[in-house]
Amino acid sequence: MATLEATDLPTESGSTGLPDFTSASYKDAYSRINAIVIEGEQEAHDNYMSIGTLLPDQADELTKLARMELKHMKGFTACANNLGVEADMAFAKEFFAPLHDNFKNALAAGKVPTCLLIQALLIEAFAISAYHIYIPVADPFARKITEGVVKDEYTHLNYGEVWLKANLESCREELEQANRDNLPLIRRMLDQVASDAAVLHMDKEDLIEDFLIAYQEALTEIGFSTREIARMAAAALVG
Repeated sequence: MATLEATDLPTESGSTGLPDFTSASYKDAYSRINAIVIEGEQEAHDNYMSIGTLLPDQADELTKLARMELKHMKGFTACANNLGVEADMAFAKEFFAPLHDNFKNALAAGKVPTCLLIQALLIEAFAISAYHIYIPVADPFARKITEGVVKDEYTHLNYGEVWLKANLESCREELEQANRDNLPLIRRMLDQVASDAAVLHMDKEDLIEDFLIAYQEALTEIGFSTREIARMAAAALVG
């Protein structure tokens, strides 16, 4: 990967359409966006470790995925430090609370497909879409970190796809219910973060479109039909 120098990207809006990374408004919005990313990586670590308790034969592989998430968390913490921003972790924990609670309930019930849909499909697709939209408008340091992270996230998405594809016929109904319960939460999360994302020059509609593309591609890979996927995606319009 080519190394990006500070001179490659200006710090003020101009012909490139980049935000002013030094402004108070940018740093304020970044404190919440960055916290969401950090908390998301921590949640992902914890979730993969938890799934490993339900799939002990795959615990080693899940532990590797979890460790990758901790590495990402450290990288994004460094991004905040680079800009002199303190992440608003209290906001981020509240932001993830509904999805966190649904995962915790599914884990307690031993529902592996639901846990994988939440973490390995929804959260990973959410992260991938956000990183795709963020990279072109990121500061040089954060861009380099994020480009490395997004490659790893595809590995995590693929893990969920492979397991769910192999077990689709036995868990199709559970996945459809998990989709109904959790996809509306993702849409509300995207809505909640839209104003801060806009300050970072990340468009809400682009985020939603990129997320739905990644999520629907994952459902296709698992084995759902086009009609089933259209019906499942419509759950994003609820709430």
